[in-house]
Amino acid sequence: MQKKPEITVPLKNLIEEFSLEVIYKTEDLEERMIRSKDVLRPGMQLATGFFDYFDNERISVLGKMENTYLAQQTPERRQEILERLFAEGVPCFLITRGLEVFPEIIAAAQKHNTPVLRTNRNTSSFIAALIASLHVHLAPRITRHGVLVEVYGEGILLLGESGVGKSETAIELVKRGHRLVADDAVEIKRVSAKTLVGSAPEMIRHFIELRGIGIVDVQRIFGTGSVKETERIDFILNFEPWQTGKFYDRLGLESEHTELLGVEIPSLTVPVKPGRNLAVIVEVAAMNNKQKKMGYNAAAALNDRWMNQKTE
Repeated sequence: MQKKPEITVPLKNLIEEFSLEVIYKTEDLEERMIRSKDVLRPGMQLATGFFDYFDNERISVLGKMENTYLAQQTPERRQEILERLFAEGVPCFLITRGLEVFPEIIAAAQKHNTPVLRTNRNTSSFIAALIASLHVHLAPRITRHGVLVEVYGEGILLLGESGVGKSETAIELVKRGHRLVADDAVEIKRVSAKTLVGSAPEMIRHFIELRGIGIVDVQRIFGTGSVKETERIDFILNFEPWQTGKFYDRLGLESEHTELLGVEIPSLTVPVKPGRNLAVIVEVAAMNNKQKKMGYNAAAALNDRWMNQKTE
């Protein structure tokens, strides 16, 4: 079995994203990768030297509390403390609040080839933003053949075999004022325990293939408002050719779900045959799904009305 490639994010990308000041630049800064979604404030390690269960793949963040503790130490003791921390091989050392950079930090960074960065932002808010960004960059991901559109604020993933009408439906939805996110290949990331986000591979972003016409640039034809870079996946519609004799749920009382990356997403199977307006079906499915999330289920309401009438 082929091993899945490790998901990493270049440190230089984070430096650009958060406009970080590079205090000490290592020769391998351009190639240095971050692998952990979490960060570390090494207060316990600095104060007690306790390094059991220490994760050296986390970015180490020094805030006001850690800085104040180090400032209270003698230069010799400060050098000893920092030497022990940098010897663990952390990917980088990041100082918040624009705080002073002790000479001992630079000396330890040079010895152990560790980048030192700085930001003027508050420690807590910066760590929250950094962790959120890392969870997106390092999220588990898959690529599925399908189309992702935004309809009435709902992210709708259209799945089905080639030629069933997914791209044509997407074009019709764009003409009706909705937005295209991805056609043919949808890159899906799990950014939290309950949230999937989809986007298009950069190579084919904003392009759509229509059989008989060829490749169409949706943004150029329909305008900037017709496309979107990313979208949360709220609902999945599985298109399949109509099969005579197969039972299709006509009421919608049964809830279907499709599992992607360990997340259960509400879904429906839509039979496709000539004469069905798939764009309208997608619009109604999007609005109906939004109503269900707000606590109203039309099928359940009709069933309750029917049951109440029978008991009268």
